[in-house]
Amino acid sequence: AQQIKSFVNYLNPSNPPRPGGRAVLPQTVAAQCGEDKVVVTVQRDLFGIGQLIKASDVSLGSCGVTRQDDVTQSVIFEARLQECGSTLMMVADQLVYSFTLKYQPSRNSNQPIVRTNSAGVGIECRYMRKHNVSSNALRPTWRPFSSTKSAEGALNFSLKLMADDWLTQRTSNVYFLGDVLNIEASIEGTNHMPLRLFVDSCVATMVPDRNASPRYVFIDNSGCLVDAKVSGSGSRFISPRVQNTKLQMRLDAFRFYSDPRSSIYITCHLKVASASQNVDSVNKACSFATGSSRWSSVDGSDQVCSCCNTGSCAAGSPSRKRRGRGAAGSMVEKLALEWEGD
Repeated sequence: AQQIKSFVNYLNPSNPPRPGGRAVLPQTVAAQCGEDKVVVTVQRDLFGIGQLIKASDVSLGSCGVTRQDDVTQSVIFEARLQECGSTLMMVADQLVYSFTLKYQPSRNSNQPIVRTNSAGVGIECRYMRKHNVSSNALRPTWRPFSSTKSAEGALNFSLKLMADDWLTQRTSNVYFLGDVLNIEASIEGTNHMPLRLFVDSCVATMVPDRNASPRYVFIDNSGCLVDAKVSGSGSRFISPRVQNTKLQMRLDAFRFYSDPRSSIYITCHLKVASASQNVDSVNKACSFATGSSRWSSVDGSDQVCSCCNTGSCAAGSPSRKRRGRGAAGSMVEKLALEWEGD
């Protein structure tokens, strides 16, 4: 009887991961070869990072998805061996049909970022005249993107990338899509009234100019962390605060869509107000929960976040402007990130 076996070969990328990086991802593509067709099943969590791909972003050669399975969160391709741009080769005593599964992420709505890389997966159906063999698959490896950072500050404002325990500054400069950036804003100083720190706005660009294009504003409207709302991510402020002079956020890693440049600059505007002053529509830190579709304040006054939906956060009690070192006020802080990725 004719023996058939299938191979799934994660083609992209060819370079090995860097030391200390995530080397192997879950097996998320399966192929079943029949006498005259192939069935390929792709988990929508293709990269194993919790980011579900769109069915329209993945294809088997020239063929689109045949059907979706909402129960298993997968997409399925069914194709005859001669379809979808397949190639046929004779290798020793094997007849080999080869397909390429292609994934190219598209943007969500009008946002300039994506949270997955493009990928190519080779599918082979091998028809053998002799020998019993079992199906096998190559374990995938993926090239990470990495960052090196520098922060420049004035007064005692700071913006840092932190380790997962939030106790020390992050030492590794390697990130993967699916990882989380732990960003801590803080202010230190003496001889001033008790203060509460806020992150007024943050924007990511590919050059040091915060007004450059493309640009992605992920904190807006005086302290609304809008990333989760516009992209469905898990980005949020850490609540409650560890202290009034610190504000911590978790930002899901991303890259700019279809841009070959490898630098990302994050520019944030930090400000402080008197700790005795009630939070209001302009002095706040608000996160959006995708599950409940609700905004919440790290300082426990959720009503101040209502303007995050409308974008019309009216002025409240003003924060104090700095009058010298250690005084209350505001400052623009930057993280310069060097990314490597597809």
